[in-house]
Amino acid sequence: MSKDILLWDETLFKNAEVLEIDHIPEHFAYRDNQLQAIKYSLKPVIHGMRPVNCLISGPPGTGKTTSVLKIYDEMQDHVNNVVFLKVNCQIDSTRFAVISRIYRQLTGVTPPTSGIAFRTLFENTMHHLVENNKILVLTLDDINYLFYEGHADDVMYSLLRAHEHYPGVKIGIIAVVSDTGALYQFDTKVTSVFLPEEIDFPRYEYEELQGIIDDRIKNAFYPDVIPSEVRDHIVQYVDDIGDLRIGIDLLKRAGLNAENRASRVVSIADVDKAYESSKLLHICRSIRALNSNEKTLLRLIVDNNNTQAGELYNSFHEATGQGYTHFYNMINKLHASQYIDVDFSGEGKRGRTRIIKLRSNPDDVLKCLEK
Repeated sequence: MSKDILLWDETLFKNAEVLEIDHIPEHFAYRDNQLQAIKYSLKPVIHGMRPVNCLISGPPGTGKTTSVLKIYDEMQDHVNNVVFLKVNCQIDSTRFAVISRIYRQLTGVTPPTSGIAFRTLFENTMHHLVENNKILVLTLDDINYLFYEGHADDVMYSLLRAHEHYPGVKIGIIAVVSDTGALYQFDTKVTSVFLPEEIDFPRYEYEELQGIIDDRIKNAFYPDVIPSEVRDHIVQYVDDIGDLRIGIDLLKRAGLNAENRASRVVSIADVDKAYESSKLLHICRSIRALNSNEKTLLRLIVDNNNTQAGELYNSFHEATGQGYTHFYNMINKLHASQYIDVDFSGEGKRGRTRIIKLRSNPDDVLKCLEK
């Protein structure tokens, strides 16, 4: 039997956990300044004080959430009266959903989805913090999704001013914004009390991506499984897309493809095949977070790609009964989330007729909508 053939009970993976999307690496390279800034902001909790609020921004897949969770892990060992929580605003995108998630993580009890007022749930959450003498450090991850639904200011204002109505409450907020080109502006009533430490996460440079992918390869695979040219091929994909998560997923899927071929070495063809699946997975994951009306609108854009906004609205209104304001907000959300491009045709009043174009392959989007 050829020594190049992988036996059925052998594997290329030394530690596959390293390639899981929620893995927090022990060595987190190229983010020392950002990690120190987060640690500095949270340091007051060690002395029983409120932390300095943070506003963390940068493109998707640049280590924002991982950095926060790494500091959470480090600080957890040094404090007993601090609760470190994270809410994914892409999933919990209303003020009730956010507070419900906080309450569930604090108490272990899931509140009913109806029959309880926001104010009551909020009071119960604040009383729990006071009665247990806990400081809350809360990360609102992908807070831009609260802006889409118009809940960002209400959530922030309620939490930041909670101590005025519930003496003894101490809350610090880390707002994480995935910068997709849109600017998100809090109301002045929020900015006057938020006063955050602003921490920027730029895109990784090519050499940095190479170093990170190298580190994952070294820890995830046995030696010589990923040749340098295959590594560079993956890095090029990631550099083009700008999202490190795609590269980590590519490593995992390419390794599985090689195993399915009973090969001891991952090839460029394994990576290319993996990219088709990984790309679709990335699109499907984000589409799952859309509500039913947003999915309806996206499907209409697939069916009527490169169409005028007015015509698209008529189809959307007929399908859902929703008014133009909702339609307009959804178009802005899909644009900010990089599903679509919005161009002006030069026609209409002052040349402001908007043309809606799908960014991704229509067949890929349709597959995800049908899942």
